[in-house]
This record gives sequence, C-alpha cells and structure tokens, in this order.
Amino acid sequence: MNILKPADHRIPFGDADAIFDGFSKDDVIELAYASGDFMLAIDDSGTIVDAAANSSDHGFVYQWIGQKWADTVTIDSLPKIEQMLDDEEESGLEWRQVNHNHDDGEVPVRYKLIRPANKGFLLAIGRDLRTIAMLQQRLLKTQQSMERDYLSLRQTETRYRLLFDNISYPVLIIEADSRFIQQANRACHALMGSAPGSLDKKDVLELVDPADHGALIAYLGAASVNGATEPVMIRLTDRTGTVKVSAAPFRQSGKQFLLLNIDDGTHDVPGKTSDQYILDAVEQMPDAFVVTDEKQDIMIANRAFAELVQTGAFEQLLGQSLNRFIGRPEVDLGLLKKQLKDHQNVRNFSSVVNDLSGGSEPVEISAIMIDRDHPIYGYSIRSVGRRERDLPRGAGDRPRTVDQLTELVGRKPLKEIVRESTDLIERMCIEAALAHTSDNRASAAEILGLSRQSLYSKLHRHGLGNLSGKDRSN
Repeated sequence: MNILKPADHRIPFGDADAIFDGFSKDDVIELAYASGDFMLAIDDSGTIVDAAANSSDHGFVYQWIGQKWADTVTIDSLPKIEQMLDDEEESGLEWRQVNHNHDDGEVPVRYKLIRPANKGFLLAIGRDLRTIAMLQQRLLKTQQSMERDYLSLRQTETRYRLLFDNISYPVLIIEADSRFIQQANRACHALMGSAPGSLDKKDVLELVDPADHGALIAYLGAASVNGATEPVMIRLTDRTGTVKVSAAPFRQSGKQFLLLNIDDGTHDVPGKTSDQYILDAVEQMPDAFVVTDEKQDIMIANRAFAELVQTGAFEQLLGQSLNRFIGRPEVDLGLLKKQLKDHQNVRNFSSVVNDLSGGSEPVEISAIMIDRDHPIYGYSIRSVGRRERDLPRGAGDRPRTVDQLTELVGRKPLKEIVRESTDLIERMCIEAALAHTSDNRASAAEILGLSRQSLYSKLHRHGLGNLSGKDRSN
C-alpha cells in the first residue's frame, strides 16, 4: 500500500497491484480518456511531441505537435504553464486552467499533469471548458436581463404607488374574503381623520356606522361576483350624511380584492370607476393589449400594441382583423380561440407579431375569453425578441432531433422547417464521415460523393471547419 504524504489528499486503492494487474496499454489510455477530452505528451524541454483526442471536437490539438506547450497559450497563461512544468512536487495534484490561442478565439482548458516513473516526458490531460464557459455566459446574460426587468418592474410599481397615493378622492383596497384594508390612500385617511397608514389591516366595517354594516356586506358580496353592481349609500362612523361607495373586483396572486371608491360629494370621482381604472391601466401598461369581438376584429388596442405593429395611432387599428397581425392568418388565432373555448384562458402561447412594414417580432400571448351572448377576447402580448437577442446562440441551439424539429410547427413555415431538416441531416452525415475517416477530408469527400471543394464549402457553412484534425490527405 502507498504511504500518503501529509499534504496529499488522494486516497489510493487498498490493493492497487491486484486492481491494475493485467491492464494493457489500451486500458490505460481509456482511463486517461475518461479523465479528459485530450492528452498531450510533453518532453523535458516543454515541447509537445504527441497528442491524442477523445472526439472530433478537439482535432485542433494535433496542430500543436512540435510546438512548445507555452507557445500555444495566451500571455496571461504563461506563468501557469511554467509553474506546472517547473514544480515537480505539486503540479500534478490540482487541475489548472489555461487559455489556448485559437482561430475562433481563446479555448479555456483545465490541465492535470502526470509524471510517469522512469519516463522522460509528461502527460498533460486536458478538459475543454468551452461548453461551461458558454453556459456561464448565457447565465450572466439571463441574470442581466432579469435584473433589467426587475428594475423596470420596481420603477413601474413606484409610479403606480405614487399615483394611488396622490388621487384626490378617497380610495381603499380590501381583501374580498376578510374585508381587511390592504391599502388606503392619503385622501381616505384625511376623510376619516386618521394618521397616514393607520387604516391598514383594519376591517372596513370599522369605518362604517353599525346600522349600515349589513348593507355594505351585502354590496361587497354582490360586487365580488359582478363588478357592475350599482353603488351603495352608507354612513361613516362619526360623520353626518351619507357617502356613495362603489367597488371594482380584481385578482392578484390567487386572491380576490376590491377597489373601493368613496364619493363624499366633495371630490370628483369617476362615475364608472372600474371602466376608468381598467382603461387607464390598459393604455399605460408596457405590454401590448387587444380586445376583439367574436370575429377577431379589434375593439380596443393600447398604445403598446400600436407601437408593436408600427402604426401611427391606435385608432387606425379599430375594426381591423387581429389575424392580420398575429402569426399566420387564421392559424395562430384559430388555435388560441379553440383553446379558449375549452379552457377560458391561455398562458404564454408562442407566436409572432407581423407589423405593417413587413417585419416580425417573436411574442408570448396570454388570452382570456369572456363568455356572453357575443363573446369577446382579450389578448396580452409580450415581446420576447430582446430576451432572445440577449442570450448568445451557439451551435447547440439549432434543432438536433426530430422532436425538436416538429416543435417548430406553428412557429415557422414548412419551407423553413424542411430547410433546417436538410441542413441537420447534411451536417450529421458530414460529421459521421469525418469520424469514420479519422478526420481525413479527402476520404470523407469520397465516401460522401462530393468534391473536396464542395466538402470544404459545406464545412465552412456548417461551422465545422475547425472541428477536423490533421488533414492526412495533405
């Protein structure tokens, strides 16, 4: 059994001789392949004398044979290479990351050195970190995008809080079930003669004369079911005269709330409170919003939708068919309409918006159907183009399986799906030919029935030019 050094954290087999007895050279190479993506044999002078790669993705290592190991890396990685070569005691205990110079940019690699006994060379096992680096970059881009969206949400929340608090007439927000006050604006506190914030978490009945508790409870129950219920006249505690209370229901985080307007006769309160609030919110919301009739003709469209389809004014959209702007005519909206009839609402339906200038923008659509004699449909449309642009695309983002290709149905025309299918099959055949011929391009072209020039052109088009190793035809 090996005796461990105090600083050595490796725990060997109890009977290594019995475990590895009978291992051939091929078995040892397989063990090395399992540890990394490629291996470099380096002599005492630091020159790469041979290489072995685990797949066609690392054929570029053969270009380094005959070069100094230090000459293949970036300037900032030179000290790490020198330290690994000079430090005979500790260099093999830890993986060290260096960056190699490459035609398409730097290639990050983690190395572990093995010093065979009684051999005049080192064995450097390398792990390609490009995939990890790409995932880290995607994560960073996603985090940045989320931070921008979060900041925008906080700014919007601040604006609406200021708007709520500075409305001149008294307004309350209460829970429909418990009737507890969640928020009251400044005018409501002034009406009740209360300090700012003191009404929060109180039962709204505490503000009402006990004789009118029953009337208010009945009204709030009716308003929770039907927002068009006529306002109720009640008396407030310690006040003479009556006030008119109107309620508008809304849902948030799975709970129902009521927005109460109190008209004491001294403030200008909108007659149709729910209509006014909803129209103002719809008009100012950053996401596009459209209401259509049963024929999908536009009844209401906010400013964000007008900007999305690049029209001068949203009035120009009234009466036009939404089919003109959403996905493929009569297809995407037809699918949405069918799902709405079955489920009454749809979330995050992927489609595109076609603007008047001929461009298109990827979007996610959430929709509802209000069932009545003549149903109406509401569509909230969120652009996802910026999100897709923020995320770097790599070769792995293209469809790689039949299932992924079929997922494009409904999102891309059949002509484009067929073209992507053809490109996918062509790429896979070229990769298989290169693997079958050990990256010999001349032989790969022959078994594919292509000229060399045609094969080189296809390698370049599919981004495979740097995946091949040494061209043994030269």
